[in-house]
Amino acid sequence: MVNTADILNAKILIVDDQEASADTLKALLDATGYANVTATTNPYQVRELHLQHHYSLILLDLQMPGMSGFDVMHDLHALEPEDYLPVFALTGEPSFKLQALKAGAKDFIAKPYDAEEVLTRIHNMLEVRLLHLEARHAANTLEVLALHDPLTGLANRRLLTDRISAAMANARRNKSDMAVAYLDLDGFKEINDTLGHGVGDELLKMVAERLVTVVREEDTVARLGGDEFMIALWHVSGEGDAATVAAKLIKTISQPYAIDDHIVSVTTSAGVGIFPAHGADADTLIKSADSALYEAKRAGKNAFRISERAAPPAAARS
Repeated sequence: MVNTADILNAKILIVDDQEASADTLKALLDATGYANVTATTNPYQVRELHLQHHYSLILLDLQMPGMSGFDVMHDLHALEPEDYLPVFALTGEPSFKLQALKAGAKDFIAKPYDAEEVLTRIHNMLEVRLLHLEARHAANTLEVLALHDPLTGLANRRLLTDRISAAMANARRNKSDMAVAYLDLDGFKEINDTLGHGVGDELLKMVAERLVTVVREEDTVARLGGDEFMIALWHVSGEGDAATVAAKLIKTISQPYAIDDHIVSVTTSAGVGIFPAHGADADTLIKSADSALYEAKRAGKNAFRISERAAPPAAARS
């Protein structure tokens, strides 16, 4: 929740071509306790200043030579993706009020202004702006949590499925291959049972970090739950390329981990399904990789297998 300290520490920019006017307003805000107030007499600097500092409030004079306050607001619109201009318009021309509000200003006051009134309006506008930013941050956080694993920060199953479908669409357009690698840690339950869930959780996070370092930026690493991970490989050049990636993943994970006072060793088994040979949709491809993972486990673990399942014929896929 926004409090008085948040408001007094908000970043404020005063824009007025008359230095005396800018200095007077800044002195008023400084004396009231506002701690992050800057001023400029050059309206051409406002866009870059806002881009750099992300002001919570811009006190903007409308009547300036060369570049008016309306021109400044037009420039600022490009920086505000939600089309919310944190602009408080100031002018000696009261007839500009409606025009200023239509241009995006959130409040307006005519010069000469009453000090108590302008301070009250500034306080109220900052409170609304900070509440808006707080709500937007909360919404973004909820969206991230809905698509990512809370322990490792990796994609979750929902986001992974979307990424696999996107990679498939890309492969169809380019007549190329993509793949999924399904990984399951060998002996993870024993680590949890002997060293505790705290060590187990740290191990999962470290495994996640290593997986991300092996694949390319466009690939998606996901945690499906427990000690299961899946990677959507955006592009592979057939089985040989997929096998190279799978072998590297297994080698990377098998290196020892230092957790608290323990040196922990774990291996992984992996199954790989390749589009379009082993599945023409996300569910089928994941099932193919799952079957290959089962074969890798049955073969003795710490190994990978490429799926031997054939995708259904074209007529059956439609």
